[in-house]
Amino acid sequence: MKLSREVKTGILAIVFCLLAIFGINYLKGSNLLENERVFYAQYPHVGGLAASAPVSINGLNVGKVMEIDLAQDTGILTVKFSIATDFEFSGGSLAKIYSGGLIGGRSLAIIPSYNGAPVAKNGDTLVGELEEGMLDAVSARLVPIEEKVNLTLQELDSLLIGFNNVMDKDSQNALKQAIQNINSTVSSFRSASANLNGLIADNKEKLDRTFTNLDKTTENFAILSDSLAKIEVNAMVRELESTVSKVNGIMTSIENGEGSVGKLLNDNELYDNLAGASGQLEQLLEDMKLNPKRYVHFSLFGKRNKEYEAQEDNQD
Repeated sequence: MKLSREVKTGILAIVFCLLAIFGINYLKGSNLLENERVFYAQYPHVGGLAASAPVSINGLNVGKVMEIDLAQDTGILTVKFSIATDFEFSGGSLAKIYSGGLIGGRSLAIIPSYNGAPVAKNGDTLVGELEEGMLDAVSARLVPIEEKVNLTLQELDSLLIGFNNVMDKDSQNALKQAIQNINSTVSSFRSASANLNGLIADNKEKLDRTFTNLDKTTENFAILSDSLAKIEVNAMVRELESTVSKVNGIMTSIENGEGSVGKLLNDNELYDNLAGASGQLEQLLEDMKLNPKRYVHFSLFGKRNKEYEAQEDNQD
């Protein structure tokens, strides 16, 4: 069967149209040969998200952003994107716009949710969420710092103004005078330090001898300490306790009237006898002074001694 030229031309035109449609859709990011699903998400702003931006699930690219429409009355942005995979997720999943890097621009990520909601179908609208980019986060952190810096500068300005108001001519002169006094004090301290250095240099030999003698004294003290440490203190204490015990025993015996010393101290009769003997001896000595002839006789011719006659004591 032969086809006419008109039929062949019509077939070529149809094939050309199909190829053109396929090519245009492929350039837009849509592949007619794949089973793609289309979803929507709405945002107050997209932060620089552009058409043909990749769409990923758990880091895997599964589609592209098809177009972004701006609502005339509300200004809400509706993002239309396609997913070329059979992976199922619920209608409560998030469509988050995030920053791919400092230069990489914005991308769209699907965060699946398994909270029991119905499975998302072709044409459903997902919950949109916008993640702050790195520059936005840095800017947000810099804003409080900028406010603090501005406040600090204002306080510093106020402080400088107050300082200028306080530092009049009289205050400046007083400050200069105080600085001069400090310089004079430092000069005096330097002079005293120089004198002290000279004194130390002049008496260096004496100081050396003093420290040498101090070292010797320390060594002698160490030797004395070693000698004292070697003394058997416990033995000395035991001997001293033994001696004290013996002395206590002797004193107890004396108090009990044992021995000669005990009897001498505790015998009242002996004491009375000794006291009487002492009195008689005293009378005898007194009589010898008054009447020596009674006791001493001296004769050249051998005269017979007279017998002793007792006389009454005339002394009162």
